[in-house]
Amino acid sequence: MNDGEGNKMRDQFSNAQQVRKPAAISRGGIVAAQSRKAAEIGAEVLAAGGDCVDAVVATSFALGVLEPWNSGIGGGGAMVLYRAREDRYEVIDFGMRSPAGIRAEDYALTGEGAASDLFPWPRVKDDRNLYGPGSIAVPGVVAGIEEAHRRHAKLPWQELLGPSVALADQGLSVDWWTTLAIASAAADLRRYPASAAAYLADGLPPHAPWGIKSSVRLPQDRLKATLAHLAAQGPRDFYEGDLARAIAADVQAGGGALSVEDLAAFRAHGREPLAIPYRGGTVYATPELTCGPTLAHALRLLQQTIQPARGGPDASAYTAYALALQSAYRERLQGMGDADGRRALGAEQLAPACTSHFSVVDREGNMAAVTQTLLSIFGSKFVLPQSGVLMNNGIMWFDTTPGGANSLAPDKRCLTNYTPVVARTADGRRMALGASGGRRILPAVTQILSFVMDYGMDLDAAIHQPRIDASEGAVVIGDVRLPTQVREALGARFDYEEAHVQAQPMKFACPSVVLREGDTNSGATEIFHPWADAVAQA
Repeated sequence: MNDGEGNKMRDQFSNAQQVRKPAAISRGGIVAAQSRKAAEIGAEVLAAGGDCVDAVVATSFALGVLEPWNSGIGGGGAMVLYRAREDRYEVIDFGMRSPAGIRAEDYALTGEGAASDLFPWPRVKDDRNLYGPGSIAVPGVVAGIEEAHRRHAKLPWQELLGPSVALADQGLSVDWWTTLAIASAAADLRRYPASAAAYLADGLPPHAPWGIKSSVRLPQDRLKATLAHLAAQGPRDFYEGDLARAIAADVQAGGGALSVEDLAAFRAHGREPLAIPYRGGTVYATPELTCGPTLAHALRLLQQTIQPARGGPDASAYTAYALALQSAYRERLQGMGDADGRRALGAEQLAPACTSHFSVVDREGNMAAVTQTLLSIFGSKFVLPQSGVLMNNGIMWFDTTPGGANSLAPDKRCLTNYTPVVARTADGRRMALGASGGRRILPAVTQILSFVMDYGMDLDAAIHQPRIDASEGAVVIGDVRLPTQVREALGARFDYEEAHVQAQPMKFACPSVVLREGDTNSGATEIFHPWADAVAQA
């Protein structure tokens, strides 16, 4: 059922509860991230005189320790940078790729249909592409952060990694959000001894304590030693040194294909941003094998159909959002992949993904939109025994059916769905924006861009404005807070369902955004994410 009564029967949540999270405003720098503690570390770097990119380095590594289920040095990603003095936009692509020694014949299809109702690739024997060493692609986070540091940082590498080493030394703090994240993957974490040792207690998820003075922490000693080694030896050790040899040995001992040669050959790449004209401004997005080209498709349609008016988007605007996003996804699903002529179309599986996005602006107006991911929650679920690094399951991004643009093959770039952007509005404001949430990222980024660029909203208004999601084929999901007129219009036009904004499982993406107007900065994060915050430098 998709009528109001059906929705009331299906969920049990309060219809009266209101949640607000005011935007942070400052003339100093701001870090907006999915972890308040990680954002605080980045803001401290800014307060100490660091550049925006210094804050990126410190925040990135801190997130890998604080919320390891979303991202970390075993993953990949991309960032869009704005350099204020030169008035220049840059993309650093550190997306994952398949190992050179991977063999498609090792991923035999079972003939049992799709892996799940949200995952259309044919199922592989033993789910080798989803879990464990066979699902691991060459990780890129360290190389990407290294490249950003090399280009723009003021502070030493070792100093910027110091906070993440200290966090790992403290251990992973267990609160209800930690427990929920671990519980959602516990059945698969139990498959691997090092993973179970790192995140489970007697094979079960740890529980947050009731006592106000009590605390539960999961030791991260191996990860601490790895981060300390990486801080001292420098980032290339991850790809060419003792750490690289330990990583490859652990993956291969488990039956995976990742080799020391794969790691040594990996580099992050600087790319020209995709410059998308929109409403008198420009959106600078990641090109090729991300959702940047798909965003361009959606914005082109919105520019033709939305008539901006005072008071925010109305029913016709939300209908236009849904139609533009559905059109963009149809093009994407026709066959984008790492093949000539197919890198800027769009094909994205509908598997749930867990990612981390953060955005940074400093006092001088430099900006960064950074997305990093392990792909699935806890990635491959495989913690490396020697280093304590949780690895990605990037092989899941490839179609298991042979012969397509995105079919699994050796040494091939992964197709991704992240969409970090930096935008300049017609009235001279700039914002850095992105989100986590797998397939739901593009709808969130598209709508927040529209809220700001079409309707002139500030971040406080934009982050609290209800959104829709149109990433599940014909289904359109609406926030229950939408006005009645909007809900009725969507219900009359689409296969329409409604959902509360909630922590788990999220029905809408989790954005983190910063905006600069004149010399005043603001920052905001998803209102319902319990950890996310925008933190201004002291």
